[in-house]
Amino acid sequence: MGNAAAVTEQTFESEVIKATMPVLVDFWAAWCGPCRTIAPTLEEIATEYAGRLKVLKLDVDENQEIVINYRVLSIPTLILFKDGKEVERMVGAYPKQVMVSKLKQHI
Repeated sequence: MGNAAAVTEQTFESEVIKATMPVLVDFWAAWCGPCRTIAPTLEEIATEYAGRLKVLKLDVDENQEIVINYRVLSIPTLILFKDGKEVERMVGAYPKQVMVSKLKQHI
């Protein structure tokens, strides 16, 4: 998985809600084609913004409680959290430049 580490229901609060920097969470599943398509882009973003942005992946099949809590209805969904709050949401497979332009407003 490289620079985008996995997050689960057990680690979500400590890794996302209590994080000291913005956190981009990729809600994905192994069977999702568009999720696999954007995975290399997310790895690039994780590398390029290391130290300023944390990129995490949450498997929707294994973490239903968080999926329900954040009303994730389709995947891929990318949610940017800052100070424990959702500040940006992208649903679908966006090109890298679109993702970065949305993220830069918050990091």
